[in-house]
Amino acid sequence: MFYGQGAGGAPTASAVTGDLVMAARNRVLGSRGPRESKYAQLPVAPMGFIETRYYVSMNVADKPGVLSAVAAEFAKREVSIAEVRQEGVVDEGGRRVGARIVVVTHLATDAALSETVDALDDLDVVQGVSSVIRLEGTGL
Repeated sequence: MFYGQGAGGAPTASAVTGDLVMAARNRVLGSRGPRESKYAQLPVAPMGFIETRYYVSMNVADKPGVLSAVAAEFAKREVSIAEVRQEGVVDEGGRRVGARIVVVTHLATDAALSETVDALDDLDVVQGVSSVIRLEGTGL
């Protein structure tokens, strides 16, 4: 969603007027307007089948075995880990109170990643998955 002042009245009126003139011209000439994309009739793939990379961040207990437990949940669902980083979390007094693990995956389906996140949330050592972000595009 976009917020802000916008283009203003004159530019908006100009755009609307341009659309109306084009619609009138198409009607006079017997045209139906621009053709639809060749993809218009293709079915939309269910999101569960879409493959992309993911960034997953979670807060965890800071103790031995946590990283292997987290990695095991990814492996059970055949979600391959491309990168992983673990860093300590400290409170205002400077005491270490946990850790944060960030995982970047290789290509995985949305369905497999959703199952993995649900399983991670159920682990006793995971305090919560704080973010899941799809990474799309080239050069990742």
